Amino acid sequence: MSKKHTLFAEKLVGNSPALQQLINAAQLVAAADVTVLILGESSTGKECLASALHATGRRAERPFVALNCAAVPEELFESELFGHCKGAFTSAVQERQGYIEKANGGVLFLDEIGELSLAAQAKLPRFL
Repeated sequence: MSKKHTLFAEKLVGNSPALQQLINAAQLVAAADVTVLILGESSTGKECLASALHATGRRAERPFVALNCAAVPEELFESELFGHCKGAFTSAVQERQGYIEKANGGVLFLDEIGELSLAAQAKLPRFL
């Protein structure tokens, strides 16, 4: 078993043919410098797959940053994602680094994008 396959096996548990196909496909994706869309129901292991892709990919030495979009109030989403400067709005008493900057050169995993308002979702394609 290759080193990469072992890393996937550590993060993804199971031995079904479907999981083995997923691991094989993920190994190919991990070797490329591409944006990846992972689809699936809640609690099916999307973050585990993203973490395994990160650990075996070209960005493994850079940060892996996960943001659960459903847990961020809509009025704070832009500030959480992009950060802000002190004084940018009333309650901005200090500069805050956004998740995008925290993941600089690494991987930003945006979980539960579908739970964001359409207005917030509309801001993501320009960034992506």
